[in-house]
Amino acid sequence: MWWELIFVIGIFIIGSFVQGASGFGFGLVAMGMLPIMFSLKDSTLLVMSLTLILSLNILSKIYKYIEWRSLFIILSGAFVGRLMAFFFLTTYGEMDFLKKWLGVFLVLLVLYLFFKKDRQVSEVWMKPIVPVLLGSLGGFIGGVFAVGGPFFVFYFLLLYQDKRKYNANLQATFFLTSLFTLILHGSHGDINTSFYLYFIVGIGSVFLGSTLGLKWFDRLPQALIKKLAMSLVLLAALNLILFNS
Repeated sequence: MWWELIFVIGIFIIGSFVQGASGFGFGLVAMGMLPIMFSLKDSTLLVMSLTLILSLNILSKIYKYIEWRSLFIILSGAFVGRLMAFFFLTTYGEMDFLKKWLGVFLVLLVLYLFFKKDRQVSEVWMKPIVPVLLGSLGGFIGGVFAVGGPFFVFYFLLLYQDKRKYNANLQATFFLTSLFTLILHGSHGDINTSFYLYFIVGIGSVFLGSTLGLKWFDRLPQALIKKLAMSLVLLAALNLILFNS
């Protein structure tokens, strides 16, 4: 029992540090390890509940950089995706082939961002259909596997040059979509009693990890944060492709 708690605490601290330093990554780190101990559904709901706390902690320091008009467009797609994910997760559970397709898609996005020219992207990515589509994909994948963050990361990295605007709008998206999903699953009775122990333990862990990560975020330039974020996405994508049977 104790070693399990230590293991989980370590995962939460590392994941929340990564999210504090780069704007995202908690779900990628946690969902790479938690399913070893828990079911997919329990892992997803635990990660989302702590994402709620984690994002709120980060937002409390940078909330003034939120731009609600731009945020509303991508959230409109994200909520639709989360609603679809709710029915999918409760009906079908884990489907490994979907993880592989997700990995392939993420690799393509990373390659695109590495080779694209900034001046050619802004006009395309400002069209409403792009954030709606990315929001729907991120909402669905995030609602099933708790790793939908990269879809939002790609959009906000391209939309904002100011790293604080990028981070604030990203955390607001995580907070609102996680809250929406937890309300859906909570009303459906999907949260079991053992969930609360790990949630309580996780609260302190994510506060510690994210606080340390935010100190690094203030020191790192936007270009380095972008490379760190894309590297995390690439590693997670390769893991989904190669190590999920």
